[in-house]
Amino acid sequence: QVHLVESGGGLVQPGGSLRLSCAASGSFFSINTMAWYRQAPGKQRELVATITKEGSTNYAVSVKGRFTISRDNAKNRMYLQMSSLKYEDTAVYSCQAIDSRSHVYWGQGTQVTVSS
Repeated sequence: QVHLVESGGGLVQPGGSLRLSCAASGSFFSINTMAWYRQAPGKQRELVATITKEGSTNYAVSVKGRFTISRDNAKNRMYLQMSSLKYEDTAVYSCQAIDSRSHVYWGQGTQVTVSS
């Protein structure tokens, strides 16, 4: 069982930056792909970015060039550096982990609010 905990959310002004963290703990097989998702009020959850164990990354078009996903495999942590934040980035951000047995795990989410 994997326990994922996100942190780093908060209130930020447009154009500002935040760094989200996702910490994995518990008893689990090797984690392969990790990802950040977000869900804004009244909208469907959307994929923000993914990163493989080898470090290959992919981003949603809406965040490409502004967000950077990274991970520390030794510490079982993943990060999302968010810059040039926009009002439309306001959402609950959740991390996802998929282990080597294809088990999918989710964190509870952290709120990011972009507002002046």
